Amino acid sequence: MASPREPAVSVAAGRSATRLVAPIAAAVLLALFAALVLSGHWPELRSMVTFAPKGLIAVAPAEVEGVEIRTAAGNLVMHRRAGGWSIADADSVPAELAAHLEAGLRFLAVSEPVRDIAASELDLGSFGAFGLDPPEYVVTLTTARGAAGAVNFGLLNPAGTSQYVRLAGAATVHLLPRHVGAEWQLAADMARRFNGGNEAAAGSRGAGLLLPVSLAHIWAVEIVVGGKLTRFERDAAGNWFRHVGQHSHAGNANAHVADPAQAKAIAAALDAFDQAAIETHVAPGGEPATLKQFGLTYPAVIVLLYARDSSTAVARLELGSAADAFDRYARLAPDGEVVTVAEFEVRRLTELLKTVGAGS
Repeated sequence: MASPREPAVSVAAGRSATRLVAPIAAAVLLALFAALVLSGHWPELRSMVTFAPKGLIAVAPAEVEGVEIRTAAGNLVMHRRAGGWSIADADSVPAELAAHLEAGLRFLAVSEPVRDIAASELDLGSFGAFGLDPPEYVVTLTTARGAAGAVNFGLLNPAGTSQYVRLAGAATVHLLPRHVGAEWQLAADMARRFNGGNEAAAGSRGAGLLLPVSLAHIWAVEIVVGGKLTRFERDAAGNWFRHVGQHSHAGNANAHVADPAQAKAIAAALDAFDQAAIETHVAPGGEPATLKQFGLTYPAVIVLLYARDSSTAVARLELGSAADAFDRYARLAPDGEVVTVAEFEVRRLTELLKTVGAGS
């Protein structure tokens, strides 16, 4: 027969277990909160997440070993090696270019089409109307097993939110979100500027261009001088405007419209800065002592470049102290080498700020 005290013992044991679980649960929550504070996002359970392709290319990004980007300006071939990505089996590409290649592969693997236009809805003229005959550019992927597919990118849809694409060998036309193709355009531009040699000097970072990306692919520029930030953006037509103080809204539309006079002045200054050249290579830029020596611990001028639809800067250029009467120290953060750039390039930016009423 059960003892009449057993229920009391069971209750006591349950309370003891509860007292034990509570601090453990609190510790787990504190650990998750600490991870969130330190990293800015919830911890990723990588070992518990499997790759589930939903995009046009049914291959995991890590399996891709070769990428060819074919544009009107020529072909760019990049391969993944043990040490990272390289262009035409030559030097390793910069970290910022490798990051955009990886992002482009992820987008192709996971981005679902907004709409599929079946062959029954198309005729031979449709491909030309969609910018697919010929395509604007083509991205071809290869793995260790061979070709993994070629994606033909066409024009944006009338709303400008999606892009017409077609897989080589398939009749169906898909509408993919605009940012998928934009990532490949950005990667191609950065690769061309870095590679040089086969392109005109004006488009070749191999010949010494300062910026890693053409401003033609940039939709917002922030310039910080003396702790004051000025932001320039493009309107729907691609014209530049200062984000605060000089733009207007068209009717009740939630869109900015650039002032024609200031748009011309901003474009002239930024187009010229797009061709800013490296004068000399000075030193690696990762050491704090190095940064302090060249006035880059607290840069006098900071320039941030943003691609379309992105809140993360494509590039951050820091301009430090004067090297002499004609040059200024500079570097691409966070770990770019210290170089010098002509002082008139820096003055071009500060004069622009004065032109639009943002300078002191």
